[in-house]
Amino acid sequence: MAAIREQDLAAGKAALHQWAQAAQTALESQGLPSPTVPIASPATQTDAAVRLSVSPDLPRPIWALAVRYSLFLLERRAPGPGVEVRVAPWAAVKILDGPASDPHNLTPPDVIELDPDVWLRLACGITTWDEEKTAGHISAVGERDDLSPLLPLVAA
Repeated sequence: MAAIREQDLAAGKAALHQWAQAAQTALESQGLPSPTVPIASPATQTDAAVRLSVSPDLPRPIWALAVRYSLFLLERRAPGPGVEVRVAPWAAVKILDGPASDPHNLTPPDVIELDPDVWLRLACGITTWDEEKTAGHISAVGERDDLSPLLPLVAA
């Protein structure tokens, strides 16, 4: 099953853009104009903490469409049956080459679970995979548990 219905693609793209703009506004209000400053030294720890807490106050339907559309983009960037990416409660997709699901289990050997705010921060380049993983915001099981080469999907 697709992460987003074809008829909702335009609305999903708009929702992801709206989320990214709201996130950028939140960062700018904290004095952080660039969403791509990695954690590199103690001087940037405060900046990273702010970026790791970005969660715009938008209606649930915007969040849902933004998540579904961004997962659609991920699925198009790296098609395959090997890794399941779950962003509950709105969608899950299978990506990357590798062993397919066990016919009795239907879950691939590699599973990554993220909260919607974590996923959208990653998809929009607000935070990096390493930052979120270090902060304990990513649950990943399997050999292919690092999506950093595929992210960000869009620029905030």
